[in-house]
Amino acid sequence: MQWTANHPFVPWERSRLRRHALRYAAHGWAVTPGAWLTGHRFACGRPGCPIMMCHPALESWEDNATTDTGLVHRWWRHRPHSVLLATGRRFDVLEVPASLGLQVFGMARLHRAAGPVAVTAAGRWMFLVRPGAPLRDELEHRLDVVRHGRGSWIPAAPSRMLEGPVRWAVPPERTQWTLPAPEIVQDLLVAAIGAVREPRITVPRQLSTSRRAG
Repeated sequence: MQWTANHPFVPWERSRLRRHALRYAAHGWAVTPGAWLTGHRFACGRPGCPIMMCHPALESWEDNATTDTGLVHRWWRHRPHSVLLATGRRFDVLEVPASLGLQVFGMARLHRAAGPVAVTAAGRWMFLVRPGAPLRDELEHRLDVVRHGRGSWIPAAPSRMLEGPVRWAVPPERTQWTLPAPEIVQDLLVAAIGAVREPRITVPRQLSTSRRAG
């Protein structure tokens, strides 16, 4: 079943989310609880929170993101929190639209350079890579390419967004939780942009990717 706004959570879904959160934490990926979908907006349990889209449930989420499985277990004890992974620690994420994601995915498999890859139901592809490398000049000003590093997060499977659940195109187990070099994936992304011949999209400097997670 596709979990959408029209298909409410059932009790066992909370346990499923907790099980996945525990698995990520056990492998050293810092986890933080996210707001959960209720109707057509996300609820985080904080009184008066105006944010309607997916967001961290904790106000100081970056300080509290953890690999402590005991704490993770408690967070998901009563509520079906989305599973959010803090980026910029064990990995960065390159998030791109489907038109580029499919191209990069195919080239990465051909070059045996595929790491874990997550996909949202809205068509955003998220490539997990080793942390620290900034975007190349060819990518830095594109509105449709986002690098998630320190201060950001991504939703992880099986979290449910408005359009449906997040899924793994390449589960981390398939790569034995190893990550490709960011330079390799960025090279493939630049090549994919040339292949699909999309118009260059610019984004003002003040739009910080780190603030997207705030």
